[in-house]
Amino acid sequence: MDVKDGETVKGVNFINFRSAGDPVELGKCYSDQGADELVYLDITASHEGRKTFTELVKKVAAQVSIPFTVGGGINEMKDVDRLLSAGADKVSINSAAIRNPNLIEEIAKNFGCQVCVVAIDANFEPDMWRCYLNGGRVPTDRDLFSWAKEAQERGAGEILFTSMTHDGVKDGYANDALNRLSQDLNIPVIASGGAGKREHFRDAFLQGNADAALAASVFHFGEIDIHDLKTYLATEGVCVRL
Repeated sequence: MDVKDGETVKGVNFINFRSAGDPVELGKCYSDQGADELVYLDITASHEGRKTFTELVKKVAAQVSIPFTVGGGINEMKDVDRLLSAGADKVSINSAAIRNPNLIEEIAKNFGCQVCVVAIDANFEPDMWRCYLNGGRVPTDRDLFSWAKEAQERGAGEILFTSMTHDGVKDGYANDALNRLSQDLNIPVIASGGAGKREHFRDAFLQGNADAALAASVFHFGEIDIHDLKTYLATEGVCVRL
């Protein structure tokens, strides 16, 4: 769930956001429906937004019974401590990790690798899968695969890969890139960007070899029911928790 000014929003290719509802109510709903985990990302993360987001994390922790990860505006250890103290199970770092890779090591050392999710926003371009900063606004010279390997070596417990090319388009996940990541890494890879129908989730697992699949709009706007999706995946040979 992308959160902006205390509200859940969803865009296409990282732009054109529209409202999707209250993040606490949605989180409780998804928890009750059988989601395995939730991810909350503060996509504006201004100074005041951080305070608002911390209060939101506390409310989520009081309402949901499944693990949840939070990210956005995490630049130093006190940010991590603040969000974990508010009730989050894991933190997701993206731009800050690229700017200061040592932050991954610090989080892993102080809180354990399982707490540190390194999120990577990458766009498929003619020469490479290019990593971007600041919610897909700033290109870098970092390549998805080399950066994911470095993040793992520094102590990341999971990689959350969002394909900017596929985000919100609903044509399926970036399965070729996911498959390569799964071969290169020995930590879980979470697929993000592109879910539009049940078969896309199946393909992310069976073709992309992803360990988990994240989706937003298909759930926010009632296009796919979580329980129905998991039942379908089980019939397709995907190991899911029912």
